[in-house]
Amino acid sequence: MATAPRDLVRRLANQAEAVCRHYLSSGHREGHYWLVGDARNTPGRSMFVRLKGPQTGKGAAGKWTDAATGEHGDLLDVIRECRGLIEFKDVAEEARAFLAMPQPAARSGRRGSQPASAPAVSPEAARRLFGMAQPIERTLVETYLRGRGITAPPDTDALRFHPHCYYRADEHTSMETWPAMIAAVTDLGGKLTGVHRTWLDPGGFTQANLGRAPINTPRRAMGELLGHAVRFGAGGDMMAAGEGIETILSVRSALPSLPGIAALSATHLSAILFPETLRRLYVARDNDPAGDGAAVTLIERADAAGIETVVLTPSFGDFNEDLRLLGLDELVARLRLQIAPQDVARFISRAA
Repeated sequence: MATAPRDLVRRLANQAEAVCRHYLSSGHREGHYWLVGDARNTPGRSMFVRLKGPQTGKGAAGKWTDAATGEHGDLLDVIRECRGLIEFKDVAEEARAFLAMPQPAARSGRRGSQPASAPAVSPEAARRLFGMAQPIERTLVETYLRGRGITAPPDTDALRFHPHCYYRADEHTSMETWPAMIAAVTDLGGKLTGVHRTWLDPGGFTQANLGRAPINTPRRAMGELLGHAVRFGAGGDMMAAGEGIETILSVRSALPSLPGIAALSATHLSAILFPETLRRLYVARDNDPAGDGAAVTLIERADAAGIETVVLTPSFGDFNEDLRLLGLDELVARLRLQIAPQDVARFISRAA
């Protein structure tokens, strides 16, 4: 909304969280962002609104991006979409009416008034959980990864195994314990900011369960995630980025010397932070609308940072599905055709 008065945009940005709680009530806060389905307050996680940041420019408070569609804007656009307004004068009038309302004290944490320091979202709780887990060698995690066809290099320090990881479906159900793969989410400096849990079936891998426990949500993350990722291999001038841990490990099974990061969702993939040394980014997208949107947003951000991007597209839903259904040799052959020609010798061995 280019014609918006700057002072109105600025005043809304100063109360970004209050605006989100009022107009995007289907979402919740996660770190410095408000996550929701879209600018029309649909439940979901594909749109993220920056709650804190500079007044203007990249990463400014109040700016938002929808990873599923590539849409972006400011808080005036949110008000317009949520209220179904067309004329700017009506949008401005609604915004001024909101700003004139007495604002409650900002609350921290996720939906449900849980404080930011609560164990469900705290980085400290994530660090404790990762510290309690054990290396994956000769554990159910190794069985799980082999069942998914993953033969990635053994630099999997980001993964650990917990034999009895707590799981609770919701606040109305009792606590359970299941074995789990615990993945460390770290920032660019290597500091652990969160963890991702994949609960596993103790009976092992089958085509029906793909190794995951028979529970409603066998994958969950905790801690500060946005901008960060699960990292495999030493970063440098090139790396691959994708949504899932299994996706990135599948790509690395075919391209073992290519470092990779798993952002854990389409929203988080579109918002990853770039290492200063990065000059070419391989985007291992998922083959769905959310994957399309994340790739578009990530490419735009990389271009603005002077980083070349190459999109890797699976034949099926994601690269782990390709690996399981096509086999490693065929995945290598298909990725050979997609990576930059000058990188073939670097990332694909002569034997392959």
